[in-house]
Amino acid sequence: MKYMLLINSAVTESDAEPASFEEWVAYDKSVRESGVYVAGESLADLTTATTVRVNASGERTVTDGPFAETREILGGFYVIDVPDLDVALDWAARCPGARGGGSVVVRPVAEFD
Repeated sequence: MKYMLLINSAVTESDAEPASFEEWVAYDKSVRESGVYVAGESLADLTTATTVRVNASGERTVTDGPFAETREILGGFYVIDVPDLDVALDWAARCPGARGGGSVVVRPVAEFD
């Protein structure tokens, strides 16, 4: 079953040290070499984001950035193919993004025929 791991970085100060670049490289290598990797990307800086909203009449509004009132921002994702949720949760727990005040949201990927 495919799961998406949504990696959220903490925006606020945290007592925990964020993961190092080397930890991210090691995690990425382990995901790819394990055979569970389907897709994954790191997102560009939040300041490059653009938000689109469409109202009921079909008119669109485009604004710079998400500027949501949140303490976490989506920093990247992995899609993995594993037997079940427990295995997906194990991969999420190993992710460097789950430490340092961040989190990893695990969601099944819906498959439509």
